[in-house]
Amino acid sequence: MILRRYIRKMVAAGLAGMMMSAPATGLAMDPIMPHSQVTGGMVGTAYTVVDSSGELKDFQVDIVGNMDNGKGSQPMIMAKASGPVIEQTGGILQGMSGSPVYVDGYLIGAVAAGIKGMTPYTFFITPIDEMTPLWSMPDRKNKTRLSTINIKKAAEKREQEAKEKKKQQEERAKSGDQKVYGDELLDRARAAVKADKDKGKEKTASEKAADKAAETAKAAVETVKQEPDKAPQAGKAAKKNNKKEKPAKTEVKAEPKDVMYFSGFNQAGLDFLKRQIDPQDSYTFLPMGAPTAAEMGKTVYNASLVPGAAVGVAVAYGDFAVGATGTVTAVDGDNILAFGHPFLHRGNVNYFMTDAKVVGTISGQSNGMKVANIGNIIGRIKQDRATGISGTLGEFPSVVPIKVNVRDNSLARNVNYGARIAYDEDFLPQLSGGIAYAALSKTSDNLSGSTAKVGFRIRTDAVQDGVVSRDNMFYNTADVGQIAMAELIQAVSTICQNTDKESDIIDVQVDITVDGGRKTASIVSAVPDKKKVKPGDTVKFTTTIKPYRKSQETLIIPYTVPEAQPAGTMNLDIRGGGLTPVTSLMLLQQAGVDVTTEAESKLTTEAKLQKLEKAGRNNEIVIAPGAVQMPASKSAILRAQRDAARKSKERASNLDKLGKQPVTPGETKFTTGYIIDNVIHSTLTVERG
Repeated sequence: MILRRYIRKMVAAGLAGMMMSAPATGLAMDPIMPHSQVTGGMVGTAYTVVDSSGELKDFQVDIVGNMDNGKGSQPMIMAKASGPVIEQTGGILQGMSGSPVYVDGYLIGAVAAGIKGMTPYTFFITPIDEMTPLWSMPDRKNKTRLSTINIKKAAEKREQEAKEKKKQQEERAKSGDQKVYGDELLDRARAAVKADKDKGKEKTASEKAADKAAETAKAAVETVKQEPDKAPQAGKAAKKNNKKEKPAKTEVKAEPKDVMYFSGFNQAGLDFLKRQIDPQDSYTFLPMGAPTAAEMGKTVYNASLVPGAAVGVAVAYGDFAVGATGTVTAVDGDNILAFGHPFLHRGNVNYFMTDAKVVGTISGQSNGMKVANIGNIIGRIKQDRATGISGTLGEFPSVVPIKVNVRDNSLARNVNYGARIAYDEDFLPQLSGGIAYAALSKTSDNLSGSTAKVGFRIRTDAVQDGVVSRDNMFYNTADVGQIAMAELIQAVSTICQNTDKESDIIDVQVDITVDGGRKTASIVSAVPDKKKVKPGDTVKFTTTIKPYRKSQETLIIPYTVPEAQPAGTMNLDIRGGGLTPVTSLMLLQQAGVDVTTEAESKLTTEAKLQKLEKAGRNNEIVIAPGAVQMPASKSAILRAQRDAARKSKERASNLDKLGKQPVTPGETKFTTGYIIDNVIHSTLTVERG
């Protein structure tokens, strides 16, 4: 029965957007009735799925009237729901959003919203003529400069080749032909070349027939749009009331019943992510809706949906998933409309479209919901607008794979996590940091008073060498994860905010090591082996540190005096890498004043990322010139600079051959196993001969 129905629908399919090279995966668009022709007193039917059977159930919809909020506002249709299904669910629930509503065989719109405090049987409908424009809105997302493979076409090609091979083997078996297999491959290659040359010259008879069917179907739909009274009634009841009512201009503050589902996140991870992506607290966050183990990572290339079916949208998918579920409103070939209200209201987007499996319903006056799990990836969501979401089956978003490895030394745990984030610059930074935090929180169970070493590696074309990497060490008495993700979020955000171009991110790898304790240390003293030096001299500082609740340790740290250092007293700071000297600009910044310098604002994205990579780390001891130096004459400074430039050229061929990054002149960085939490001072006397 399903197959016969599919064949009948496929004959009428082939509207704009259908690819002639692939079989139809969707149905033809149902005839529509614009909201201007919807009047109070009409009776319609809505369709949705309410249980795990997956079957479409219908309920009665009584139209109350149109709500017009004035020029530029979105019109809504007020209605009441009734019938056995609605009595069973206790009213219109979260998750029913998008359920199609038909009057006399015409699609009038999608179940969209209720009003807080109002009976759950009264709701609003988003008119279908307000939703269909989503299909024609510009799509500038999902663009990438990376070499990609069309997985769907590759799979179809492999399947076709396998069929041809099997057919040829059967023919050889019947004829007893033992032709050399190498010749057979050559023949197939020649045939493929010939097919490529002939491609596009002339359409086959079946393609011509499909074109004709598409034109006929499209003409029928246009007739429905222009003259809905002449469209076939499809066996539905006649209109209850043809009297046209004047739209009421009433301010309607409908509240979409929006729920975001999260799988893989514990409560701490959920709280962290909510602060990142929903600071206004406009969504209900629920830790459910996970794809099953069998569906994890599964992509369906020829999926189909029908109006009333459950559908999911996700911005992340895998061991950690973030998304929502709702109902399909309309299908036109491979294109779908759903929800009847926004998901995150982000306009042109690049999200996963998934199928969804309804678990059941939970009744409630203002918080009842239809619980559903996101399932297989089946397409891409392109638009996320006020009137709903739209997308295309069989087309898939570009993604950023993220892998997180967490090792907790105190618990002897080592766990790997993986997820795919739909490439959308609005969410990449927050989701990257949120997923890494959730992985850390789940593995370590308790992050208070812990020390974490976090390293990340981002492969991207935002930098010339293709990789942005950074590692650092963090400690916090409350929750180390809250501060440990800041640099990862900063790096991804910098890439996503590239003002020159949209940069591609190939993948993100995060490695985290956690120790359940405090690994900090203070510098007690730093004694140079000589006090009088010349530019270019190396001084060895015998540095004593006192780790937290451990015995003192002694380190020998070499420091090279800058070639351009003028004669006189040289003040040095010996400090932790994460500590920077306080300046007047920093004090203003801490007071909330924007003190971004002109030089910083002109930095390229690559320069900003390099600055982050080279920034001092918390577990380093940095020796660098202090903020206050003894004054020197202008001639002495110029002479020192000339000498430094000459010696720099002489030593150009002797640069570090060990692959270490060059350091800032006059600055030494020494890595330790502790977070250095203070600063001390020392002086040298520079003599120029």
